[in-house]
Amino acid sequence: MKGKKVTFLYLDEEDMIKAGVLDMSRCVEVMEDVFRLLGEGDYLMGGPLGNEHGQMLWFPKASPFRNMPLAGPDRRFMSMIAYLGGKYNVCGEKWYGSNVENPRMHGLPRSILMVIINDPVTAEPLAIMSGNLISAMRTGAVPGVAAKHLGRKDGDTVSVIGAGVINRACLLAVCAGAPGIRKVQVYDINEDQTRRFISEMSEQVDAEMVPSPSLEDAVRNSDFISVATSGAAPAEIREEWLKDGALIELTGIAQMSDDLYLNSRIVADNWKMHQSWMTEGEEHPDGIESILGWAPSAPVIRLLLDGRIGHGDISNLGDIVKGNEAFENKGEKPVILITGGMPVEDVAWAWTVYQNALENNIGQELRLWESPHWF
Repeated sequence: MKGKKVTFLYLDEEDMIKAGVLDMSRCVEVMEDVFRLLGEGDYLMGGPLGNEHGQMLWFPKASPFRNMPLAGPDRRFMSMIAYLGGKYNVCGEKWYGSNVENPRMHGLPRSILMVIINDPVTAEPLAIMSGNLISAMRTGAVPGVAAKHLGRKDGDTVSVIGAGVINRACLLAVCAGAPGIRKVQVYDINEDQTRRFISEMSEQVDAEMVPSPSLEDAVRNSDFISVATSGAAPAEIREEWLKDGALIELTGIAQMSDDLYLNSRIVADNWKMHQSWMTEGEEHPDGIESILGWAPSAPVIRLLLDGRIGHGDISNLGDIVKGNEAFENKGEKPVILITGGMPVEDVAWAWTVYQNALENNIGQELRLWESPHWF
């Protein structure tokens, strides 16, 4: 018996752009669908409980081996696997490495990502594609879903904290999720970054865009606060600066008081995933401290470990989108969205772009084999 020929579609970054990877309005719609499926439970991620963010290579602090990478800020490799049901019915993986020195020393993005999607029954590869834009877009799109479901209905002002790549995507998404946006306040510790951000995004956003001289000025009177920063000194957001009902969307890390968390409604993208990080930390040689320096949910994890809040105090965005949990922002207290990023998001957006590529004859068909040598 002759085995089956297997081919797959290869999409480089230029192909991905042609196939619509930068269509933020569509990406927000797809991410909303993903959270609905999470609310239904029609998904799997890694690990025995099906909710792990991914499998990470933990580099050592020191090594006797000359070429072994050492631990450092944003220094990692990660495999993120998922199955997503619904109309997608696909398995996939995002594989990436990250080195904070890449832009300065190597002329490369901080992270380099690839995505593969597979038939969930036969395991045949459907596509291998450049993943940087997939990841940036799905990360940015989640705040758009949150803006629609968690934000004030009369919200018209966005604060952008951190004028980098991710907040470019986040701003487009928030404007898609909250079409009443009229003003954007931008703050970055690098004023040149702020100017470049405003110059570029003014052409894409139908709202007044202004630079803020300080973090406080950016945050005050804002309905949506998008934080996408990294580094040793996270942005410090104080409770007294916040408008009633302000939605703080954390795709990066911010420094906020325990009281602010305790006085806010906390919503996670998938709290079960954050709980798996707690388990990883408990198993790490350095203990729970091993994750508290980088996990976006670290402040909430600390409050949990101290017994100041319980798991039941944290809502899931998927439950709210699906309607399992009622939510209405009445402007009574701040809302804090904690996101860690999930492979189901990568798989969903990759599958969507793949479908567009097939329909428009974009990309290169490659052969895995004409017939398998052994089967």
